Amino acid sequence: MSGTIWALVPPIVAIALALWTKEVYLSLLIGILSGALLFTKFHILAATQTMIEVMNWKIGDNVNILLFLVFLGIIVALITKSGASQSYGDWASRKIKSQRGALFSTMLLGVVIFVDDYFNCLTVGTVMRPVTDKYKVSRAKLAYIIDATAAPVCIIAPISSWAAAVGSSLPDDCAIDGFSLFLRTIPFNLYAILTIIFMIILIGKNFDYGAMAKYHADLIGKKEETADGDEEIKIIGNGKVIDLILPIIVLIVLCISAMLYTGGILDGAGVATAFADCDSSLSLVLGSFFTLVFIFFFYLLRKIITFSQFCESFVQGFKAMTPAIMILSLAWTLSGICSADYLALGNFVGNVVSGNAVIGVLLPALFFAVAIGLSFSTGTSWGTFGIMIPIVTAVINTNNVSLLALNVAAVLAGAVCGDHISPISDTTILASAGAQCNHINHVSTQIPYAMTVAGCCLAGYLVGGFTGNGWLALIVGLVLELIVLAMLIKKCGKVNLE
Repeated sequence: MSGTIWALVPPIVAIALALWTKEVYLSLLIGILSGALLFTKFHILAATQTMIEVMNWKIGDNVNILLFLVFLGIIVALITKSGASQSYGDWASRKIKSQRGALFSTMLLGVVIFVDDYFNCLTVGTVMRPVTDKYKVSRAKLAYIIDATAAPVCIIAPISSWAAAVGSSLPDDCAIDGFSLFLRTIPFNLYAILTIIFMIILIGKNFDYGAMAKYHADLIGKKEETADGDEEIKIIGNGKVIDLILPIIVLIVLCISAMLYTGGILDGAGVATAFADCDSSLSLVLGSFFTLVFIFFFYLLRKIITFSQFCESFVQGFKAMTPAIMILSLAWTLSGICSADYLALGNFVGNVVSGNAVIGVLLPALFFAVAIGLSFSTGTSWGTFGIMIPIVTAVINTNNVSLLALNVAAVLAGAVCGDHISPISDTTILASAGAQCNHINHVSTQIPYAMTVAGCCLAGYLVGGFTGNGWLALIVGLVLELIVLAMLIKKCGKVNLE
């Protein structure tokens, strides 16, 4: 059943069960088991063994990400315990005067932290959650803002872990180097650009619609459901705003420095080459570990917290990240079951795309739609890059750089869109964790927003395919988005929760 339509069954089962039962862990486990049963032709013992083997493989390959999450969870616990987050919240509350200001500040912080989407989701949520809570921003709305400024910003930032992932997806015999092609795709990545503009308008107009508006209406007079495992950390220190700001600055600087280091900057590599060749997950571990060392001396020497309180934060930080770690581990395992070594979902998708490649003018829109489906089903945009970009370079003449850039941009846009709406996407999971929002509430409320933007992008890529002009695709997508938003605002009106 490998490489056939049956390869779609595991992600469909997992996603359908998650949306229906709202039980993510069990839904993912059932999806993984269904894939293992298909692969082993329904031999139960062999299927169980296969499931464990894949889990061991995927967790082993991604152990650096898990270590980073644990270290970051400890950093968050320390900052919270020290009282620094509360001090920042009090300071920000005096500077930020409205719900709109809180949301814009959240978005801007997300744009500033462009190096990596994991770091982005957790850091922005931790820093801004006290401020958005004060102005009665729902956790679901906060999670959407975090999610919509994580991957969309990273995928158009030349210096990011995502740029390295895209560049490494190009075949060795491609006529253009990966970094140069990535730079050319930035203005044609419609989903990333239109999502950011979409967010600005939603915040500026203080407007919600669809599932988010209904969620807010149902929330009136009730306590919002937060993330599983949400546990308040008792504030015992006398930390100031600097005790939050400086550790975050140190974390950013050290993570960027570690990326340059793992990319070979000390061996003579240039900055662009170092970022392209870096080991981003190892860099995040190094950066977060040395940030912990910095916090140890920074807090203890100034008697912000005691040694025993510092040590207590290790357990608290780990516990706070347990739900995200569990979902990530299961999501990675599901992706592994669908990989080329097992059910070969990518091969099936590749054959479908290659069979339709004769319809040249529809290719950008087709690549965009297929990338959405693949990324949504597997929960990984990076895996989608790896599968789809070689297909694009095989179909499109690499000497036609403009057309190649447009089609690769369509793949990147579709991959980010599918990743944005997938319940099993690591970025979506971490956005929920950062906002401490119930995961299914986050997914269900942001899908209508993402689909609105995706529809405008699809129209843009259709125009781009017919004209061969990526700039015209961007203009059409943007104009259509503005028209759709104007109609929605006129029909639904404004929502004011202040």
